[in-house]
Amino acid sequence: MLASTPKLLFICSQNRWRSLTAERFFDDHPHYEARSAGTEPGARVRVTAGHLGWADIIFVMERRHTDRLRAKFAPQLAGKPVICLRIPDDYQFQDPALQQLLRERLQPFLADL
Repeated sequence: MLASTPKLLFICSQNRWRSLTAERFFDDHPHYEARSAGTEPGARVRVTAGHLGWADIIFVMERRHTDRLRAKFAPQLAGKPVICLRIPDDYQFQDPALQQLLRERLQPFLADL
């Protein structure tokens, strides 16, 4: 575990459903801080170098999100884990099935869920 509170960044395309649901999952969590952003121009919050600099661990929903981050922000990603959760864009914000899938996919990487 990191010395300070680990900072988690969740990335999807539009930052409206998947990554925002993941961020909300960690609201008031005692052991993690979380933010979210999207890769597309129309995203609610578009990912910046500042987001990547803030994060200790970056979780993406699909492989294409990893590819987009690496193409645009390779220096900021150096030495940071980027983990693909393989969650398709099939869910609405706070969908209980999405919350369960996030819990399952994050469990191997994060203690205290």
